[in-house]
Amino acid sequence: MNRTDLINAIAEKAGVSKVAAKEALTACIESIREELNKGEKVSLVGFGTFSVVERKARTARNPQTGKSVKVAAKKVAKFKPSAALIAQKKGKKK
Repeated sequence: MNRTDLINAIAEKAGVSKVAAKEALTACIESIREELNKGEKVSLVGFGTFSVVERKARTARNPQTGKSVKVAAKKVAKFKPSAALIAQKKGKKK
């Protein structure tokens, strides 16, 4: 599923226009991005938690040349799905 498919699904399930669904999805993503940029967590019960983690500086190896390369420390976004998101109902088969 890509962004367009998601917008179509939101519009259908919420009974709104595709334009309204696109605006809602864009606002949601922007709000999550803003909070992560502030270093805050975003928890959506039944879906998961978005957070920012810092990766330490490290030394890596270039597989083509075999030379060592220094990789700088950086902050990255992390998503941890809730148990309810990935849990399957008992007795239900795919």
